[in-house]
Amino acid sequence: MNDGTRGRLGGKVLRLAAGGLLVAAVAGLGWWQFGSTAASAMDTTDPRVLALGEDVYRRDCASCHGAQLEGQPDWQRRLPNGRLPAPPHDASGHTWHHPSAVLFGIVKHGVQAYAPAGYESDMPAYAGRLSDAEIWAVLAWIRSTWPDEVRRRHDEIEQRNRRG
Repeated sequence: MNDGTRGRLGGKVLRLAAGGLLVAAVAGLGWWQFGSTAASAMDTTDPRVLALGEDVYRRDCASCHGAQLEGQPDWQRRLPNGRLPAPPHDASGHTWHHPSAVLFGIVKHGVQAYAPAGYESDMPAYAGRLSDAEIWAVLAWIRSTWPDEVRRRHDEIEQRNRRG
């Protein structure tokens, strides 16, 4: 290989490496932005967001999770098929134990994206059925129903999650 060929090859490698770093930086910035906006996306102060969230919940969630967010009976006991019933989303459930970004991901991509390998759930993924705004709105509406103490504890979970 002569010096001209080596120089062109080195230039291509350098451009590829720089391009890869740029892609990684943009992806990292996007993930940071998603994580930092998750809590603000669950805006429990905007009446329009809450109205949309309640509508989405009634239409797409209440049939399994209950009209009053109460979940299905015996939600912690496995059904004969090995799956768990739908949990409550009120203060008695475990929804508030999860960071907002995880809740968003579960709704959008399904439980399997966050569960151990082989875990089965009746919870569908809503990507393509609900917009991101609808998912955030339903999560905001659910959060708005929690007592102040549960919201405060969820805020602490959010803060710990942001710190990593």
